[in-house]
Amino acid sequence: MINNYIVVGLGNPGEEYVETRHNMGRMVLDVFVKKNNWAGWTEDKKLKSLVSEGKIGKGKALLLKPETFMNKSGESLTGLVKGGKLKIVPVKINEIKVKALENLVVIHDDLDLPLGKIKISFNKSSGGHRGVESVIKAVKTEGFVRLRLGISGETASGKIKKPQGEEKVIDTILGEFKKSEVDELKKTVKKAAQALELIITEGREKATSMLGTL
Repeated sequence: MINNYIVVGLGNPGEEYVETRHNMGRMVLDVFVKKNNWAGWTEDKKLKSLVSEGKIGKGKALLLKPETFMNKSGESLTGLVKGGKLKIVPVKINEIKVKALENLVVIHDDLDLPLGKIKISFNKSSGGHRGVESVIKAVKTEGFVRLRLGISGETASGKIKKPQGEEKVIDTILGEFKKSEVDELKKTVKKAAQALELIITEGREKATSMLGTL
């Protein structure tokens, strides 16, 4: 069976946010597009996103980088939801309908994980992530795949160091990575792009197994 996917990389538009922790979802899509030699990003005003599309394996995927800011990320999907299903209407290929429960992937930063840690979740709550909350509201289900990338610190003993209090949380997610974290960031984004490719070509179970061996 050939699968076709919609993939959303969460983040904020604008040069001032490019290298912030909250933009890891967008970073992964940039690496994915470059790795697979896809055409660059074009603006789609109807989808309120920068979009890229192409073939991967035997399937096709439409990638979205919402231009609405994080809290309104779901607005990029409202034009693709019809009758409880998502549909892809790209420029180069005929309309392809995909099931939201199986073929929507949302990539985002996660304060509940340390930098370097990646988890794949399916049919889970937002965990307080407002971008994910917006997507859930738009597609009216939690039944989609999430590729979660850690952004928090970690103690020498391996215990996560999450920021405490709303002000510190905002400072963290909108802050840039430290110089000492850049190498780990690059490795993580590259690994996440590999996981995304596996999700699309071989399924989320295969991608989960791959992450477990790294």
